[in-house]
Amino acid sequence: MFSVLVGNIKGGCGKTTIATHLAAGFARAGLKTVIGDCDRQRSSLNWLRRRDPQAAPIAGLDWVKTIDELPKDTERLVIDAPAAMSHKAVKELIDIADVVVVPVLPSAFDEDATAHFLGKLSEVKVVRRNKRVVAVVGNRLRPGTKASAHLDSVFGDLGFPVVARLRDSQIYPALAAEGATILDSRSRRARGYAGEWGPLLRLVGL
Repeated sequence: MFSVLVGNIKGGCGKTTIATHLAAGFARAGLKTVIGDCDRQRSSLNWLRRRDPQAAPIAGLDWVKTIDELPKDTERLVIDAPAAMSHKAVKELIDIADVVVVPVLPSAFDEDATAHFLGKLSEVKVVRRNKRVVAVVGNRLRPGTKASAHLDSVFGDLGFPVVARLRDSQIYPALAAEGATILDSRSRRARGYAGEWGPLLRLVGL
């Protein structure tokens, strides 16, 4: 089984958007996929309830209080982590993850919080020994701004280069309201954004 943890101590950075897109990508590839939702808002589980029954199936587990056992046939696990994780929680979730995806918004507050979180990750032995891949994703970037280059500078200097850059668009909440993702939609507009996910999808084997 291959698992991806999507986390950051900063709330509102787009963890659930990325978690649901990765899960949809795995499911569309024919892999038996599970989302473990650790956030008290249970946004990923609510997204699953709105998902079209005809869409590629994704199972959901409520991991807010405890991390339950996975279905035996699980091939891919995506963990939607809570904000403000303790060091113990970070370590526990990283222990079951192969890749850690860290979304960050282009603002000083988000950059500072994310840098702090990456510092906490660096204290975990498996990360320090390069036994886990950590991927920073720039989220809700606006075309024509210098935000993308700035993120590259900030996190590249910390040793965590930005692997993907996702533009800000109202298409994301619109699709989320339907339990869908950019990867599910066949609209021309969605296809225009889907390419931005390519580097992250390739990183997780899609």
